Amino acid sequence: MYRFVLTRQWVCLTLITLALIPAMIKLGFWQYHRHEHRVAQNELIARNLYGKPVPVGELTSPGHIVPRNDYWRAVSATGTYDSAHEVVVRMRTSNDDKVGFQVVTPLVLDDGRAVLVNRGWVAGGEDSRAYPPVPAAPAGEVTVTGRLKADETSGDSGIKDRKGLPERQVMLINSAQQTAYVGKPVLGGYLELTAPVPAGGSPEPVAEPDHDSIGPHMAYAVQWWLFAAAVPVGWLILVRREKRDRDEESAKAASEPATAAA
Repeated sequence: MYRFVLTRQWVCLTLITLALIPAMIKLGFWQYHRHEHRVAQNELIARNLYGKPVPVGELTSPGHIVPRNDYWRAVSATGTYDSAHEVVVRMRTSNDDKVGFQVVTPLVLDDGRAVLVNRGWVAGGEDSRAYPPVPAAPAGEVTVTGRLKADETSGDSGIKDRKGLPERQVMLINSAQQTAYVGKPVLGGYLELTAPVPAGGSPEPVAEPDHDSIGPHMAYAVQWWLFAAAVPVGWLILVRREKRDRDEESAKAASEPATAAA
């Protein structure tokens, strides 16, 4: 009755069906794992953002690679801004997606070491290669708090570093790159300023990372698994439809000689 499923056309269709099922199941688990990763990251961000600030020197040191568990940790630092070695980071967006620069100023600590402080975003001038108008950093000794971030690299950020940039302009915030320029040991990673808020709102502080939304990954996972369940059902429907069509053709062929004989 169902010998037609052994024909070349149906064998190919069946093999494709058998291949699609595990592929879709695997894609569903891939999206599910992305959902789990997002949930875990949200929990990490919330835990680190709202913890009690600790001195930055307790979490990092020159050459230190900030581990993921310390991303966004609330830290504090006391020192004096070294505005002479301030740089701006090109092609950065504001909180409302305008393209400009982020201002990174070394803060020299009491022990002579420095930590890079991302003071926030400023707009560029008419000449994109000119140093933008940047509000001066506070003078004298200051105590700042912020979020600890890891050094940016091309591999992690996807931002391609470039040579031949205008003076005091960079593409990445990287303590190792800035050590020679600053002329003193620089703590690994950098601090994303949260307080004190700059007077007049400029530079514009970097917004805290999103840790509320979980994205569509769980919905995509369920969607792929539903597709995987639907594939064999669809194959069965096609088989039964083919059998019905063949039965109708056979019945029609059998009735034609009888009609002719009558």
